[in-house]
Amino acid sequence: MFLPTTSEEVKKRGWNRLDVILVTGDAYVDSSHIGVAVIGRVLASAGYRVGIIAQPDVSSAIDISRLGEPRLFWGITGGCMDSMVANYTATRKRRRDDDLTPGGKNKRRPDRACVVYANLIRQYFKNTKPLVLGGVEASLRRIAHYDYWSNSIRRSILFDARADILAYGMAERAIVEIAGRLQSGEGIQNIRGTCTIESEPPAGYLELPSYENAAAGKKAFADMFQIFSSNNDPVTACGLCQQHGNRYLAHHPAQPHLSVAELDAVYALDFSRRVHPFYEAQGQVRAMDTIAFSLTTHRGCFGECHFCSIALHEGRTIISRSEESILAEARKIAALPNFKGYLVDVGGATANMYGIDCSRKQVRGACPDKQCLYPQVCPSLKTDHSRQIRLLKGLRQIPGIKKIFVASGIRHDLVLADKKHGASYMRELVKHHISGQLKIAPEHTTPSVLQLMGKPQAQALVHFKNLFEKMNVEAGLKQFLTYYFIATHPGCTEEDMRDLKSFTARELHTTPQQVQIFTPLPSTTSALMYWTEINPITGRKIYVEKDLAKKQRQKDIVVGKTIKLKRDRFEIVFGIP
Repeated sequence: MFLPTTSEEVKKRGWNRLDVILVTGDAYVDSSHIGVAVIGRVLASAGYRVGIIAQPDVSSAIDISRLGEPRLFWGITGGCMDSMVANYTATRKRRRDDDLTPGGKNKRRPDRACVVYANLIRQYFKNTKPLVLGGVEASLRRIAHYDYWSNSIRRSILFDARADILAYGMAERAIVEIAGRLQSGEGIQNIRGTCTIESEPPAGYLELPSYENAAAGKKAFADMFQIFSSNNDPVTACGLCQQHGNRYLAHHPAQPHLSVAELDAVYALDFSRRVHPFYEAQGQVRAMDTIAFSLTTHRGCFGECHFCSIALHEGRTIISRSEESILAEARKIAALPNFKGYLVDVGGATANMYGIDCSRKQVRGACPDKQCLYPQVCPSLKTDHSRQIRLLKGLRQIPGIKKIFVASGIRHDLVLADKKHGASYMRELVKHHISGQLKIAPEHTTPSVLQLMGKPQAQALVHFKNLFEKMNVEAGLKQFLTYYFIATHPGCTEEDMRDLKSFTARELHTTPQQVQIFTPLPSTTSALMYWTEINPITGRKIYVEKDLAKKQRQKDIVVGKTIKLKRDRFEIVFGIP
């Protein structure tokens, strides 16, 4: 049964009022792949009466008022991606399509959706219950941040939305704690994994350069970013505060990661895996082609690519579901009447991080002075693909499943680092889990650009290509690698793009087609480089292309002007690290 989205559904349940109303920029898809659905189900399982209003009309009270006013709080999210990324290309052109809007036309999600929805609520519900921000848009914009679309430093979104509290990251624990505090009449300050607005800086918190100083000077902004980025691990982070005018943003330390049992419990919730009929009647939601029959195996990413927001939102630690949990969900999917036998994807942000991580992180936190995969795979990382092999074999034994694809992309350097099981893992993929092509994302081939991206050097790519081709020959198959690249990343010149094209022709024997123009996502290291034009490691100035026509030209050097290709916006936001 769906969470209610109309007053009639509320009445059918015998309820006269909802405890929580969630407002989202996406259509209401009741799936574990959709953040607002997860938060709604988690709250419902904790005993709260929850409703969802999806993509409300912002020009009237009709949609936003149809469920009345909640007893505890409003939850607001822009959806599964930042609304500015959803609405605009990297060259700031308005996107025509939206895969999470019924009918596929991009005409339902407002720019800066969190701010717009918060204002909409306050317009029609004076002195209403607390407003809680969450989701990717709120998470990436929780402190002062560089905003590419206005080319400026913006305040924390908590101030712009005039909301009461912001829950960052995946937020299941934080949202239940917020609800519990409000239920018992307590205050909602000092909850881990949240940001609040205070009149004074909290005692013992590190103070960031103020918003005003960060906006006025690039050095102050860089200093702010360094302190912020080194205080996001739940084990080691300090509380932070940042002055905005005469008030302070209090950034409380992150919530501990969910345990395996807690993560399994989230995915065991009774998701219908469908678009709610109220929205389904308005047109097809194209994202269902991807998520309806896909399995998420884990959360987090230790790749930490500088342009990607996964580590910032989900964390640097991998939390893998148990094999039993994943197999149980696969059996549920196989029993669905519209399932044709094909699991579209089994993975996460990076499919082959399942079951792999460094055990020290759980106790001591992520290393403050080094990365897991850059400049090379850390020897402390237990690169062992055997658990993934076992999982894939188990999934293939489930009655009703004909084919399982690993479509979410893999880290090729992680495969090469696994001397014991890496080759066996690749044989599994080649023989059973590729639909003709396998996605990998080297993102570039020029050493200086790769260094600024935090990506492995290109020689590993050549080794992986040779391994992949050898295994296809052994299996008697003809399958291909699909390479994703980025143009105009800070430090990248037109000459670097010519070198990329030459390298791919010479070493990969291909002409890349999947090339996206770099988008500086809020609160990422690459956005810091884009704004300051400084390498934050060396302190030296770097070339940054900011002219829109020249951005397009960098891409055209590789793919040619006549080629029009679309890269999934989930990948733009969450990356293929």
